[in-house]
Amino acid sequence: MIDVLLGLQWGDEGKGKIVDYLAKSYDIIARFQGGPNAGHTLYVDGKKVVLRTIPSGVFHDHCLNLIGNGVVIDPVALQGEIEQLVAIRPDVLKRLFVAHRAHLILPTHRALDAASEAAKGDEKIGSTLKGIGPAYMDKTGRNGLRVGDILSKNFKAKYDKLVQKHTDMLRQYNHQVNWQEWEKDFFAAVEYLKSLQIVNAEYWLEGHLKNGKKILAEGAQGSMLDIDYGTYPFVTSSNTIAAGVCNGLGVAPSHIGDVYGITKAYCTRVGSGPFPTELNDATGAQLREIGHEFGAVTGRERRCGWIDLVALRYTVMLSGVTKLIMTKADVLDHFNPILAGTAYMVDGKETNELPYDLCDTDITPVYKTFAGWDKPISSCANFEETPQVFKDYCKFVEEYLGTKIAFVSNGTGREQLLQIP
Repeated sequence: MIDVLLGLQWGDEGKGKIVDYLAKSYDIIARFQGGPNAGHTLYVDGKKVVLRTIPSGVFHDHCLNLIGNGVVIDPVALQGEIEQLVAIRPDVLKRLFVAHRAHLILPTHRALDAASEAAKGDEKIGSTLKGIGPAYMDKTGRNGLRVGDILSKNFKAKYDKLVQKHTDMLRQYNHQVNWQEWEKDFFAAVEYLKSLQIVNAEYWLEGHLKNGKKILAEGAQGSMLDIDYGTYPFVTSSNTIAAGVCNGLGVAPSHIGDVYGITKAYCTRVGSGPFPTELNDATGAQLREIGHEFGAVTGRERRCGWIDLVALRYTVMLSGVTKLIMTKADVLDHFNPILAGTAYMVDGKETNELPYDLCDTDITPVYKTFAGWDKPISSCANFEETPQVFKDYCKFVEEYLGTKIAFVSNGTGREQLLQIP
């Protein structure tokens, strides 16, 4: 059986910590989409570690870790990430596997990303400029290069053909990038990539499933950034909801079991795009400061606001979430009152459905107010110790979303998770 773990907001929900916590119950952790724009933060032996491409079970000795075919890989970034991890755990490579069908990010993909984003001016989508969007465009355009291609004697010819296409495209932009200076590192990293355990992942997974292994599929970004169902066009380039697991790993829907959905106790977003409950005031700044809301990969400030239960119910529905996990609940220790968005006012009418196009819709959130709790939940050793007002808050969220909260995170530590009975 394959369980799924994914973010339900705009990313940065704390997926890395949760995967790291749950990994003890699984034999394999598999990333099914996204690229090195993901930043899953773990704290290992008191040290902060940010994983960009590698699955978050890598520090568990019993866990195998697969970078699935739905992921786009920058060989240079992957090599750098591996070298950092090997310095902490020298045996990491024994547990890491890479899918043949995962697509590659080329230097010219990064150049196209930068040039395209610069050309948008005030309409920038907030790209991390890692080349991920252009790589996915080549994938769907049937032009891309895959990990398996690096093992072909014709790889350089395939590379040159794709680069020629990209250089023709780059001439359309005024913004020029000296991508040629990145090529030396790219080809060196390709040679390094050849030394890794490259597998036919769909058959590899099938074999492990037949042997009764438990697999956790790890998503990147967040459900509201899904290419089909997110706040288009301010979205990522892959399917970030549970349906993306089947395409991203090459497994049948019948294998999917529980779906863990992760939400912060409030909302954040990086980059441009609609954000109905955003707070452009002192409260939003306080959320950012107390929650340390800065991108794990980019360092960019995250936009902050109260939890949006309308959007959250939408993403819970899309993925069939069976177990909800609320992270950073301890950040709300510092606020009184606490608000939760429960509906939208759109054209003078109240609705609890997400509009088709948030970018072209005037939305005013409707809030329910909760009293702050008089005891910090960060000091609680179990859910029973939490204040009654916090228990009432969790019960309201469960009833609104129609799904059970399984865990509440009350701090950054690996074991700071309160299980809800």
